[in-house]
Amino acid sequence: MSYETVIGLEIHAELSTKTKIFCSCSTEFGAKPNEHTCPICMGLPGTLPVLNEEVVHLAVKAGEALNCKINQLNKMDRKNYFYPDLPKAYQISQFDLPICSGGYVEIQTKDGIKKIRLNRIHIEEDAGKLVHLEYEPHSLIDYNRVGVPLIEIVSEPDMRSPEEAVEFMKTLRAMLQYANISDCRMDQGSMRCDANISLREVGSKEYNTKVEIKNINSFRELQKALEKEEKRQKELYDFNEGFRIKQETRRWDAGKGKTVTMRTKEDANDYRYFPEPDIIPIVVKDELLDAVKGEMPELPVQRKARFKQQYKLTDKEIEILVEDKALADYFEKLTEAGCESKTASNWILGDMLRLMRETETDSKAIPVNVKDMNELIEMIKKKEISNTAAKEVFEEMFKTSKEPKAIVKEKGLSQISDEGALQKMAEDVINSNEKSVLDYKAGKKQAIGYLVGQVMKQSKGKANPPMVKELLEKLLNA
Repeated sequence: MSYETVIGLEIHAELSTKTKIFCSCSTEFGAKPNEHTCPICMGLPGTLPVLNEEVVHLAVKAGEALNCKINQLNKMDRKNYFYPDLPKAYQISQFDLPICSGGYVEIQTKDGIKKIRLNRIHIEEDAGKLVHLEYEPHSLIDYNRVGVPLIEIVSEPDMRSPEEAVEFMKTLRAMLQYANISDCRMDQGSMRCDANISLREVGSKEYNTKVEIKNINSFRELQKALEKEEKRQKELYDFNEGFRIKQETRRWDAGKGKTVTMRTKEDANDYRYFPEPDIIPIVVKDELLDAVKGEMPELPVQRKARFKQQYKLTDKEIEILVEDKALADYFEKLTEAGCESKTASNWILGDMLRLMRETETDSKAIPVNVKDMNELIEMIKKKEISNTAAKEVFEEMFKTSKEPKAIVKEKGLSQISDEGALQKMAEDVINSNEKSVLDYKAGKKQAIGYLVGQVMKQSKGKANPPMVKELLEKLLNA
């Protein structure tokens, strides 16, 4: 039987505020456990929450960026459930009157542009973090994240493959970063998603029971989790006639490469939502809507179009650069410093991205500043160093943040362009490689490449390659 996959995502993004949603505790990542806490975010008796105005501002901005309807009257609700990392035993969220409704995101698929509809965006507080100790009978709790403001972006079930789900999340991440709504640092948990997936017969209009996969915080793991769950459900339907998937929440076990049951899925009425009595309804004034519209920056779609016109890069190069705002910003600063756009793109998408992946460096923390990067490229143009030496220098710059000229001097990598010295090396190579010389004279012009390589080897990569080739041709044709 042929099946169609149906996927919807619920994406949580931490908002870029300096303080928490209902108190003045810092939202800074990386503090000592339980350092950023107070009686309010710990839910102690007698405390009252006060809504952070910037949370409303950023949520409205997200709605504007994602083509939503902004609900100018909305409210907070209590979502009641017990989790050990949520000290109040309820979460302040939004239920029937969220801050944003509808909206859509356009993604690039193999069949062209596809519009993924949004159901809503609502604001809520984050929970804490459980730390499970191996071989210990107990777990620890870090409450620093409790009360960090979130928006939850809920899509409609419009995605039909794991690839589309990953592309949707990537597109959304870029839009939130460009609008300075969230830093979306997935490695720090400031963007993560729950994925809902079901299968139905091709041609059917009815949805089957969905399974939710919780707390996925990387594109790669989202792809793997959805592929495995898709395979699991297909096998259950194929080998069990009349089988019905049960509604449940599962987690992705990356080590075992499979989804694992967590609990039977709750319905909305299991949470016993009711209006939050300590926070008055939120009124979004026209002045805020106008201010948000006026401050909207260039978003990824617009930047892609500008890059194509301004820099003449390939679609693939533009896609990789623009997808990561910090990387695209670095590229533009490099071109503004005088670097040719294609050269800048080649370095960033080549050696730089490779080292970033190897060292797990975030694009906001590239250790090579734009001035030094441009200086290295200028040294290649002026033939002060070879391309081979430049790669070695760049790796050292990435590791140490030293200036390129200092590294060249320290390692003795200056390119040899002295004609006398190069001619001596060329003559030595010709005298030592009779077969290649004969091949060249017999019309096998590619033999010159081997001879150039031998000179480069003798010079330890310092010889000026174009000068070497020219000298060898001159000597061989004499």
